[in-house]
Amino acid sequence: QVQLVESGGGLVQAGGSLRLSCAASGGTINTYNMGWFRQAPGKEREFVATTRWFSDNLRYSDSVKGRFTISRDNARNTVYLQMNSLKPEDTAVYYCAAGGTWRPDLLNYGMDYWGKGTLVTVSS
Repeated sequence: QVQLVESGGGLVQAGGSLRLSCAASGGTINTYNMGWFRQAPGKEREFVATTRWFSDNLRYSDSVKGRFTISRDNARNTVYLQMNSLKPEDTAVYYCAAGGTWRPDLLNYGMDYWGKGTLVTVSS
């Protein structure tokens, strides 16, 4: 059973940056597809970014492409989400996820394990 703990959320002004971290335990991230998802108030959870376990194959939603970067540090068993040029519409709870089966046809991309989330608030 993989446990995921997110950190790094907070309040930031529009145009600013934040880096989210996701520390994993109970499993090694280099054997899982890892991803970030978010849920804004009153909206459904949506995909943000993923990285496949066997490569640096990265995928981003259109809304964050060019502004956000997902990365992993296998030695630290941690995944990061660098968020630049933040916009008020990026305000959401951000969730880290891990999965063994790659399912981009599903909304959750086949992720099996989820963290509790960290809140990002972007003020205008």
